[in-house]
Amino acid sequence: MSFDSSNPHLLQDYSASANNNDVPALPYPQISARLSERSANGLRSFWTGKYPADLTMTSRRQLELTLKRAFDIVVSLLALAFLLPLLMMVTLAIRLSDPGPALFRQPRVGQGGRIFTIFKFRSMYMERCNTDGVDQTVAEDERIMPLGRFLRRTSIDELPQLLNVLRGDMSLVGPRPHVEGQLAAGLPYEHLVPYYSYRRHMRPGLTGWAQANGYRGPTSQSEQAIGRIDHDVAYIQNFSLLLDLRIILITMHREFLRGTGS
Repeated sequence: MSFDSSNPHLLQDYSASANNNDVPALPYPQISARLSERSANGLRSFWTGKYPADLTMTSRRQLELTLKRAFDIVVSLLALAFLLPLLMMVTLAIRLSDPGPALFRQPRVGQGGRIFTIFKFRSMYMERCNTDGVDQTVAEDERIMPLGRFLRRTSIDELPQLLNVLRGDMSLVGPRPHVEGQLAAGLPYEHLVPYYSYRRHMRPGLTGWAQANGYRGPTSQSEQAIGRIDHDVAYIQNFSLLLDLRIILITMHREFLRGTGS
């Protein structure tokens, strides 16, 4: 399939990425194959062989990214102000449920591979917290407090990440931030998905196209783990503010109203 010129963010020939200043060059082989197309729940993505087509910075994309950052700042500020009473009540409830800090801090990998500290409400007993994040939670995980199960089910535990958004570590929408050395199907994610680092083209998000389509929770199954990254690729290639708004609305319905968080 030939290159679809309706998507201005892509380069037809991966070899042209050597002169691309949008993001650091990714360690992919030089591929000259024509682009093929895939679909991730209706979002098209373009590939050169087995790897996603690289990006180029267009004036339209630069404008969208600038507006995206402005949107992140405004919405995170308003949300933190509006949710302050809830945040204070949750903080108190955690402190009363188990000794220790209400906030859980953990290193995560952000845009371009930069390490940052993510904030979450602590949902596990203090002495059972796993700070490296490699051991993922499972169903009926005994490390999780009763209150923590409610916080996870409603995704309230994720709300402190609005501070990460405000600081510029994260965005409201983007690929979810993983820990360094994240495992998938018992393997390092990079081994299971050779184009895994493509997701670092953009800031990680509170939610993303993968999460809006049900790809969340443990990555123990290879098909689910690969599908999650493929959805991240589709989002990065099709990013727009309208798509972000769509993802936010879907997430609010799925996670907060229906309580499908984990």
